[in-house]
Amino acid sequence: MASGETGMLMPGETLSFSFNAGIGSYLSFATMFVQSNDLFYGFSDQGLRLYDDNGVAVTGDVTGMVNLWDAGTEVNEEPGVGPNQAPRQSGPNTGPDENGTVELIANVNDGFSYPAVADVIKVMLSHQGNTEFTVTIENVSASASLSTPLAPGVWVVHNDQVQLFTAGMTAPDGLEGVAEDGDNIDLLAALADGTGYVSPLAPGVWAVHDVNTMPLFENGQTDRGKGLEALAEDGDPSTLNSSLTGSADILSNGVFNTPVGAASPGPLLPGNSYSFTFKANESDYLSLATMLVQTNDLFYAFGANGVALFSGGNPVEGDLTSQLQLWDAGTEINEFPGAGPNQAPRQSGPDTGADENGVVMPVNDSFSYPVVNNVIKVSIEVLQ
Repeated sequence: MASGETGMLMPGETLSFSFNAGIGSYLSFATMFVQSNDLFYGFSDQGLRLYDDNGVAVTGDVTGMVNLWDAGTEVNEEPGVGPNQAPRQSGPNTGPDENGTVELIANVNDGFSYPAVADVIKVMLSHQGNTEFTVTIENVSASASLSTPLAPGVWVVHNDQVQLFTAGMTAPDGLEGVAEDGDNIDLLAALADGTGYVSPLAPGVWAVHDVNTMPLFENGQTDRGKGLEALAEDGDPSTLNSSLTGSADILSNGVFNTPVGAASPGPLLPGNSYSFTFKANESDYLSLATMLVQTNDLFYAFGANGVALFSGGNPVEGDLTSQLQLWDAGTEINEFPGAGPNQAPRQSGPDTGADENGVVMPVNDSFSYPVVNNVIKVSIEVLQ
């Protein structure tokens, strides 16, 4: 998910913002109708669906999907003249509390009249191809029955399990500031905490071997065709594990696929862990690989030779995360992380996406990825 802010818009002004979003994503925004006590413009509480049932991006004039909402936090006064409205109030958060809920202004029946949505705001949505969208908001209220600025607001891209607000419920933290005073600081911070790149890790494979063995891949070389592609593209370690089993260069190997405390295999969601046990002697090395799920073919692993399990004759233990890297298998063209239609959470089936015909290497493309230790931690404990 992604989020950001919109600025002040005076009549006749426009602003734009861009983002990447995959199939299944929704867009929500909120910007204050300044000549009011706590009214704001936004899509439905579920947001605007960005792709139709056929996976085609929604584009064009989406103003018809915009509503004028009452945050239910301050008693309404006549629009454009109320003394507790932002242009005339003595300070922020001025005016009697309403203690209400978020409702469509059309359902509030406060006795006041408001300009039609399309006479105040125009919202256009364009699609630049792949997963990139641009939203343009225009304040068209210059000739409306009540000309008004549109205050700084927020926007957020989310899935169908997340809402910026819920109709019929109390306004969430931060929305009051946006709707009453055009103050988006608190809501923007709350959205930033809850959005960003989040990805499961997939079931992976491990192997114990000697220093001269590169069991999973070789840096700068094409994939060997022994299962790394399935692990890196689809989170399936079974073929790679089978290719390791029985190899003269492999001392032991296996799959980690069941989160600690779980009854069955599955992806590793944030806050959970995998665990596996093995025996090793001096001169042995450990290799492992696990897919970063919100990508096309990226995986975490040590270097091609793995990591030494002994140092100075003593077994290594503790945090090994600093020795991990994010690798690109070179088997599928990378798309925007967390949004690409050919990435595992959104693809139509395994092995979907354009072949890259590249080599295995530390990821190096035009996209941004989280720092390794913000996604994964690998530690080792010596059992006596």
